[in-house]
Amino acid sequence: MDTLSQYREYIQTLLKAQASLVWDTRISAETVFDTTSDRYLLVYTGWRDSKRFYGIVLHVDIIDGKIWIQQDGTEVGIANKLVDLGVPHHDIVLAFDPPNLRKYTEFAVS
Repeated sequence: MDTLSQYREYIQTLLKAQASLVWDTRISAETVFDTTSDRYLLVYTGWRDSKRFYGIVLHVDIIDGKIWIQQDGTEVGIANKLVDLGVPHHDIVLAFDPPNLRKYTEFAVS
């Protein structure tokens, strides 16, 4: 399996696993996989009493062969889980960090 296909599989597997952790029956976890544009989302939706609950928990893109983490609202961090699966640090960009600060992480600058 080529690297890009492997990255797609890893991302989809991790988002599905995170979606299965929703503890509140009033909240649903929706995964959105656009394999043509390489955009992957985990969205929480629902209602708590009379208040709407909506939020993007994870947003991951694959851009030029690298995994760009646009949003990560998880405790452990999807970047760490990707590294555990064998994705090299230099193929992961923490896009939620300002570009001028990325050089201080162990991950790719861009």
